[in-house]
Amino acid sequence: MEYHKTKDILHVMQLLGHRNIKNTLVYTQLIQTRDDDFICKTAKTVKEATELVEAGFEYICDVEDFKLFRKRK
Repeated sequence: MEYHKTKDILHVMQLLGHRNIKNTLVYTQLIQTRDDDFICKTAKTVKEATELVEAGFEYICDVEDFKLFRKRK
């Protein structure tokens, strides 16, 4: 589930304590994901980012000078 939230296989490998990434790949395939729709928003200032977090959006990543957020519909 952590992999499907973060999309960072190396983070999950470290979290699970695996020495071989093949073991982690086995576990990430066990979870069935559902295709959910998301509302996506961008923020350029700290104020905009704060408002999005307070509205229930989760931070995803930075792209150029923008921060990307999403929330399930």
